Amino acid sequence: MGDTQRSQTVSTKLQRIAEQASRYPELVFTSLMHNIDKEFLFEAYCRTRKDGAPGVNGVTAQEYAQNLEENLKNLHERMRSGRYKAPPVKRAWIEKEDKSRRPIGIPEFEDKIVQRAVTMILGDVYEQDFLDVSHGYREGHSPHGALGMLRQQCMAMNIGWIVDADVSGFFGNLDHSKLREIIKRRVKDGGILRFIGKWLNAGVVEGETLSYPEKGTPQGGVISPMLSNIFLHTVLDEWYTNEVKPRLKGRSFLIRFADDFALSLDVSWKRMPVALWPCYLSVLGDLVLPFILRRRRWWSSGNRILRRSPFVGKAHLIFLDLPTTGRDHVEVNGSSRGRLLRKGYAEQ
Repeated sequence: MGDTQRSQTVSTKLQRIAEQASRYPELVFTSLMHNIDKEFLFEAYCRTRKDGAPGVNGVTAQEYAQNLEENLKNLHERMRSGRYKAPPVKRAWIEKEDKSRRPIGIPEFEDKIVQRAVTMILGDVYEQDFLDVSHGYREGHSPHGALGMLRQQCMAMNIGWIVDADVSGFFGNLDHSKLREIIKRRVKDGGILRFIGKWLNAGVVEGETLSYPEKGTPQGGVISPMLSNIFLHTVLDEWYTNEVKPRLKGRSFLIRFADDFALSLDVSWKRMPVALWPCYLSVLGDLVLPFILRRRRWWSSGNRILRRSPFVGKAHLIFLDLPTTGRDHVEVNGSSRGRLLRKGYAEQ
């Protein structure tokens, strides 16, 4: 079978999945894994970056391609028989703008192919569910698109305040059981769930040490952006749309790029009822996600928004923690570091 015919066959499968997901938004998919055959793996291989660093086994994309047909055949047989074992990821560290270090997980190249294949399946299911507020790691979306939407909405709604935030340590603290619970609302295919479980529990190699974190998903894995979008779609995007926005008296909108988001208001953030934040906990019961909130005031005046836009640059930091007790804790990082702002935050 030629490469073009292979690609067309895979595209037909994915289109069929997308059409079902779009037509039946309440449908729970129970049979998806059978779509991943040898041709599907070849397409996943073609969509996988070839210039990344090798994983634990040291095999590069170029070395894997030397015997590609046989490698993919063997891979498919192991996947189909249940003999495929997700290898641990290699941990590397990169320096962030604030001089702190971020851990990056580097999977083996073959594992990237499998992750890409599952991501392709999940993508065509969840792309029908994701809201327009989400821009990260989605085809047809980009940081520039998110910034353009932010400016457009601010101009149209005369927005004066933006709470620029990200989820603190999201990839390292993602709760595995909650993630599975969310995925099962839409996808209950045993094969898909088993592979996700394999990756979540594959382990991390750092130097000579192999560890098995009980939470988190390696930032750098092919599947990680999809899992993060699925999780945050439920606990942030839908929470804001269904729980927060209907309670607000003024104009407001949310824009999210991966674990960074901007919540825009036409009044001071201090005037938001403090009761809105604990209602976040009602989404999944005892779910806790700490936020780092970066507060800045913007006027919807064109260039000023672009110069001081979220998703880029530095800002004044505020830490907002949402413990399971439902009590709020706000702390300023900067000249007022350590000062509690309970009274100010709760101001009506």
